[in-house]
Amino acid sequence: MRYFFILFLTAASLLFFGCASKEVESVQKKELPSWYLNPPKTTQTTLYALGEGEDTQEAIKNALNMMASTLSVSISSQFDSKKVVQEGLVNTHQSTVVSTTQSDVKKIRISSYELIESHKLGFKNYIVLIKSQKQKLFESLKSELEQKFALVDSHIASLSLHHALHRLGGYKKIKDEIKDVPDTLVVMNVLNGLYDGREYIQKIQRVNSSYEKLLSSISVEIECDSDSKGFKPPIKEGFSTKGVRIKDGKGSLHFRVVVKSDAQKASSYGFTLARFAIDISVKDYKGSIVASNKLNIVGHSTQGYEVAKEDVAIKLDKMIKKEGIEKIIGLDL
Repeated sequence: MRYFFILFLTAASLLFFGCASKEVESVQKKELPSWYLNPPKTTQTTLYALGEGEDTQEAIKNALNMMASTLSVSISSQFDSKKVVQEGLVNTHQSTVVSTTQSDVKKIRISSYELIESHKLGFKNYIVLIKSQKQKLFESLKSELEQKFALVDSHIASLSLHHALHRLGGYKKIKDEIKDVPDTLVVMNVLNGLYDGREYIQKIQRVNSSYEKLLSSISVEIECDSDSKGFKPPIKEGFSTKGVRIKDGKGSLHFRVVVKSDAQKASSYGFTLARFAIDISVKDYKGSIVASNKLNIVGHSTQGYEVAKEDVAIKLDKMIKKEGIEKIIGLDL
């Protein structure tokens, strides 16, 4: 009997360790692909870049950022990723990938690329290899630039139909739309050394010049009723911060900011409350309202109604500094 018991234990042990061996073998991590360990190098005609992320799309995005960095273009992001992959029970494979990219310049959008390889390393861990032909990338950037400035020209042409403050806001939007163009031109010059993009630099300069000239020509005067007198200083400062002159004047480049308030006094839990319904309107030289906004601000004080009114002015000042005078008057500048 003892002999059969020992024989049973031996057979069971062999069966257990045999299954465990198969289980360990089945969970061992696959080797990293050769294209990841030894990626192709960028040539005079083709760009290559690796990327890693929680999914394929994120990996491609990071690969495009890395591709942009190889073109001597800084990326407006900080990418600091440390991935540790540990899988398996016995022959554990550990792969640590550290990539850091810091920049101050705007990110260049690379739309012309090809996904060559894609591989799943582990849970939420993907790697990719992309490539882009330099000439195709140059042509795509050039086409996007031409489309962008065609829209800019159309936008500028339409601005002549509007009042000066609207035109000023329009030029500001255009300035924002083309602020990344110099970075794109740097990339295009790297891709094609014969391309200098001088015509676009000149167009940018003309837009900036038109904006500055219009800004220096516009003037604003501020009119407040008796309940709104305390609001004049913060509103005046808000316009001055934007570079708009505060003075009396007339003509198509002069505007009046009219401020009226409905003030109500109240008390609550030992506080004196000043409830203000503020109506702000901007009028052109014809007296037509070109922008308006309504604000409801409540001031609090334990020292009486006058101090509560001052609290309303303080709150309005904070709103203007935080959101900008354009948000307060309902018009972009």
